[in-house]
Amino acid sequence: MHPTIALLIDNIEKAIIGKTDAVTMVIGALLCGGHVLIEDVPGVGKTQLVLALAQSVGGKFNRIQLTPDIMPSDIVGFSMPNMVTKEFEFKPGAAMCNFLLADEINRASPKVQSSLLEVMEERQVTVDTCSYVLPRPFMTLATQNPIETFGTYHLPEAQMDRFLIRISLGYLDQDTEIQLLDRKITEQTNVNLSAVLTESEIIQMQEEVQNIKSHDSIKEYIIKLVNSTRNNENLKLGVSPRGSIGLHNMAKAVAFIVGREFITPDDVLRCAVPVLAHRIILSQRGKGAFKTTQSAVENLLKSIIIP
Repeated sequence: MHPTIALLIDNIEKAIIGKTDAVTMVIGALLCGGHVLIEDVPGVGKTQLVLALAQSVGGKFNRIQLTPDIMPSDIVGFSMPNMVTKEFEFKPGAAMCNFLLADEINRASPKVQSSLLEVMEERQVTVDTCSYVLPRPFMTLATQNPIETFGTYHLPEAQMDRFLIRISLGYLDQDTEIQLLDRKITEQTNVNLSAVLTESEIIQMQEEVQNIKSHDSIKEYIIKLVNSTRNNENLKLGVSPRGSIGLHNMAKAVAFIVGREFITPDDVLRCAVPVLAHRIILSQRGKGAFKTTQSAVENLLKSIIIP
């Protein structure tokens, strides 16, 4: 494993234990400059993971608790008159940071969810026809509870497609949860980690990830996998070109994390479900054949010949 990444993972796991795979995926998304949707039941450490990542990297972290009464200006900012200069001044919103935690994103109204589209894709906010570029690196990490539906709003497909990966933490195994119980309550709730990476180091690693080599056979494998979702009677919506780019970039990040300078088919297989499953919609036939979109992607992986 890349030594710097190993140091980052070790630091994050001081706050959240037993979730190495999920932590690795989130770091991979960071190295791609992508966004993460953490979808899971309450109490499994979604917010804790985001906070630990932000503290481990010396960047600005903002958290916004999304509720139906939140306004778009709370995220993108607003202009207000300066009584001294008699001119309008821009007051930045929560998005003006390096790490934006959009907690319980599906509780925000569609109007507020739409305000995140420009933030996530163009990495800028536009207020009163003026655009303001977000700092680098920038990453949106959103959480949502898939169980509760009362008082929530379905995330539109356009926004789901802007998340590079969707992950679930799941419950801890018995031995790991015993370790969790052995910790002091203050250690669980008041996490205060020291930064082990700087913003410039993250940007440098992002550039190194883009230089990871990819053989033509790997690219063809990715395109065959993506195309299999577009002409499939079990799927109503297939993966977009943004999804194929995301899978290629995420495979590069996984290769970088393990210390390789090239992509292997295993890298693609490892990140295929987190990158693709949230981008597809099952048809009526598909709902009968598969319980989840994750199962559908896993089935497609078995049907494509590995190079």
